[in-house]
Amino acid sequence: MTETGDRRPLASRNTRWAGLIARWMASKTITPNQISQASMVAAALAGGAFYLAGQTVGWERVACLLLAVLFCQGRLLCNLFDGMVAVEGGKGEPDGPFWNEFPDRIADLLIFAGVGYGIGMPGLGWAAGAFAVLTAYVRELGRATGNPSDFSGPMAKQHRMATITAAGLASIFEPLWSGYNQILTIGLGITAFGAAFTALRRSRTLITRLKMPGRAGH
Repeated sequence: MTETGDRRPLASRNTRWAGLIARWMASKTITPNQISQASMVAAALAGGAFYLAGQTVGWERVACLLLAVLFCQGRLLCNLFDGMVAVEGGKGEPDGPFWNEFPDRIADLLIFAGVGYGIGMPGLGWAAGAFAVLTAYVRELGRATGNPSDFSGPMAKQHRMATITAAGLASIFEPLWSGYNQILTIGLGITAFGAAFTALRRSRTLITRLKMPGRAGH
């Protein structure tokens, strides 16, 4: 969906468990920027685990896939709590906008490049990462021109992580049909094409908004 504010619409933000954890973090010396920075660490670990999963077999591969999925979710949790600690916890910092966006772009590249190198298709991994960055660029371009933040899909951040997480989990069962890396290849391809479509969709929406009567153009 498209939100008229600056925060991504997340149902988890209103859950009791998220509120409890966010309040606990806010009561400590933990800062929102530190949480945002931790998301890059989680993404690096996820990307590394995906890479190793593509080079191993048996239980080692299963362990790597589970770790990759775990760290992908850890990245999302960091994305959730940095905003909650900053806004609900009242600990926003002057350079918060930078740390709110920059780590997310690095995280996308680390995770998808890791998957790409792991399955022997680095180009596809970098393409998925590039298109993911492009979706965010169009959203921020919209904000810079005075328009609402466009968080529409079909491959917004949470959708990308859900897709690659599902692919990672499903890959655990590939030995049942003598498969190897096919599901991750499909998941990465879906992510790349979906992110490209999302960037185009957001671009069309932004162009339409910029052409609305009453808006000053360049």
